[in-house]
Amino acid sequence: MANDKAGVKKTLKLGLPKGSLQESTIELFRKAGIRISSSDRSYFPYCDDEEIEIMLIRSQEMGKYVQNGLFDAGITGQDWILETGARVKEICELVYGKSGFKPVRWVLAVPEKSKINSVEDLEGKTVATELVNFVKKFLAKNKVKANVEYSWGATEAKAGILVDAIVELTETGRSLRANQLRIVQDVLASTTRFIANKEAWADPWKREKMENVAILLKGALAAEGMVGLKMNLPQRELEKVMGLLPALRHPTVSPLAQSGWIAVEIVVEEKVVKRLIPELKRAGAEGIIEYTLNKLIA
Repeated sequence: MANDKAGVKKTLKLGLPKGSLQESTIELFRKAGIRISSSDRSYFPYCDDEEIEIMLIRSQEMGKYVQNGLFDAGITGQDWILETGARVKEICELVYGKSGFKPVRWVLAVPEKSKINSVEDLEGKTVATELVNFVKKFLAKNKVKANVEYSWGATEAKAGILVDAIVELTETGRSLRANQLRIVQDVLASTTRFIANKEAWADPWKREKMENVAILLKGALAAEGMVGLKMNLPQRELEKVMGLLPALRHPTVSPLAQSGWIAVEIVVEEKVVKRLIPELKRAGAEGIIEYTLNKLIA
């Protein structure tokens, strides 16, 4: 545990998203080797790293709290950084979300029978969204004058009834289709970001701690969908096996105690394993082991 010159314990104040990203964020930290335990009612989860103090807060508010120094660092969406105009240091991009490992989309959507077919058709119309400031800038960029109002929820239900169009967040588009809405245009693609307070980033201890966490988180994400394979094979079959192996770079090859035999280890995409293992077996590999990866540090 780190202490400053006065013997006071050093801690990193970290904000994590409460809500839709909460579970996937806690799972990402677990794979990174940082275990977080949280109950439904608690905003102050336990963390097994004694140098990190965590509070859960809505992603929409994260940027301003990090900017103002209430948190040293936080995790939030790029969309909310842009919406609030938060002046923060972006440490790294973390491409994950509630439903998968790809960017989320803010889209302009209207009822299926609407006559609105482009952003230009919004002239004089009313749009509901949570992303008010960004949408206003988006419309101005497209030289469209429209009324943009904040939506407190149930945004999809308002389209065509209370407002002419909505700008809403989607990962799969299923909810929009279920509400008989169609997408007119993408407005913003957003990914999760690890951000820092600028003064905290200037502190050597805090900066190193944040960089360490970033390395571990990126390593956990890089390991998604990847597995390790180990196998033994006759030395004479190496060239044949090398022709079968997709690899990040090159497999690790080590001699075995038995003359003429080698051990080969490789990292591959999990989706290819069901095809690859039978091919390796036919090529002479033995003792094939598949194992999961928590982190992959490039």
